[in-house]
Amino acid sequence: MSTSDLQVTRKSPVTTVAAILGLIVLITLVAAPYWAGRADMRLMGEIFLYLALASLWNLMAGYAGLVSVGQQAYVGFGGYMLFALTMFGGLHPIGAIAVAGVLGAVIALPVAFLIFRLRGAYFAIGTWVIAEVFRLSFAQVSALGGGSGSSLPVGIVRSLASSRAGREHLSYWLALASAVIVIAAVYFFMRSRSGLALMAIRDNEMAAGSLGIEIWRTKFIVYIVTSALTAMIGALIFLQKLRISPDAAFSVNDWTAFVIFIVVIGGIGTIEGPIIGTLVFFLLRETLADLGTIYLMVLGVVAIVLMLKAPKGIWGLIRSRFDLELFPLSYRVKPNKPLRKC
Repeated sequence: MSTSDLQVTRKSPVTTVAAILGLIVLITLVAAPYWAGRADMRLMGEIFLYLALASLWNLMAGYAGLVSVGQQAYVGFGGYMLFALTMFGGLHPIGAIAVAGVLGAVIALPVAFLIFRLRGAYFAIGTWVIAEVFRLSFAQVSALGGGSGSSLPVGIVRSLASSRAGREHLSYWLALASAVIVIAAVYFFMRSRSGLALMAIRDNEMAAGSLGIEIWRTKFIVYIVTSALTAMIGALIFLQKLRISPDAAFSVNDWTAFVIFIVVIGGIGTIEGPIIGTLVFFLLRETLADLGTIYLMVLGVVAIVLMLKAPKGIWGLIRSRFDLELFPLSYRVKPNKPLRKC
């Protein structure tokens, strides 16, 4: 067999079937306001927002090697920018979400220049310290309620839609759109030359640098973009909640610990991992939430067992056994024509 009889491709029958099924699922989810109840839409909206946060954290930690435990800084920042821009800037909430993302990128610039001086565990601790600085700073802003927080005025809420059902539908569609946009952005970024450089940096930073890849610049861009999108997700989260406070906005448990749990059990460094991890997390939460602190203990036990038995997460275990890839990132070599039997 000569090289002309072979072709390098990312596609496979599995990815084609996955794309078709994914499109069917997406159409079904878009139509959810016409077949699902209010409680179901709220739950699904929360799932989509956590999926978006987990995919963004996975892009940083799983691909860029930037293990942050302070992404709640940008969740809370985005939420507070939504309140400030709508209450004092007169912006429509949807416009405020977009501006919150831009401001998230702006505020991430000096933060990145500061914490990129740190490595490993020091980087992780530095991101948490920055998040605490954000929390303490916003707790001093009396115009936004100080330490007790504030609620979004009724007039601003009604500007989304005239009816309660319309507002709930819009919030649901925005949450779904955020998850789809983030996953698509991560997918197409990882298929680009920058994504290939990012994976090279993750696998061997020294070797990637010797090949001319600009390591600092690549990681810097990932951090800024991730922070901007996280701020937009934070604005969406608190648009749904309609109330914000420093402790809720900058909660390390809600916006970082649970997100890390989702990525670790699903499979870090894969696009499929956060999707599976989010589904598992919410299945456990809805099943065990009434158990109080036992619920958190179960989450911890599940995480420990999976890290011991399947270090690459649930999807990593499935992929290693069945050679599956729903989002085609890896290259495969296959013959142009079926091989003849001898």
